[in-house]
Amino acid sequence: MQLVVARIGRAHGIKGEVTVEVRTDEPELRLAPGAVLATDPPSAGPLTIATGRVHSGRLLLRFEGVSDRNGAEALRNTLLIAEIDPEELPEGEDEYYDHQLIDLDVVTEDGTEVGRITEISHLPSQDLFIVERPDGSEVMIPFVEEIVTDIDLAEQKAVITPPPGLIDDRAVIDSTRDAAEDSADSADSAEEES
Repeated sequence: MQLVVARIGRAHGIKGEVTVEVRTDEPELRLAPGAVLATDPPSAGPLTIATGRVHSGRLLLRFEGVSDRNGAEALRNTLLIAEIDPEELPEGEDEYYDHQLIDLDVVTEDGTEVGRITEISHLPSQDLFIVERPDGSEVMIPFVEEIVTDIDLAEQKAVITPPPGLIDDRAVIDSTRDAAEDSADSADSAEEES
């Protein structure tokens, strides 16, 4: 099974290093020197990592055969793909690979069906489940502990406790402006009656 582990960013310096946007919770394992990675587009690879280091909070990689800025810049936006055993599980207890979460049924704690996970969106601040509802619409559910309370791979389901308004229209919006408008309307009505 193939797993996207990083996206190559811009060139760094003149010796062939590139910045990478890490897309794995195990960069020390997947992006270590000597790792051979497939690429998307396939014509860019496979690439073998020669060196890796952290500079100003960003991971920098250099690949075998890429020794200058032009070569590094030519790799920009290339996805790095690792081959993993489908039975392999992440090291952390509450960590999952995307392929383990895709197609899970999403239900609320009382068993109400919400839909099925069709995609995982990895954002800088958090991950989102893209859930297709039975009517074909989509809802985005933040993959955070407060909302996703349980992932049961054996039962193929994710249990959520959604706040009001996340999956339905139960949100109650209290606005001082609405209250002020209601007061003004009541005052106008009272003046018209007098």
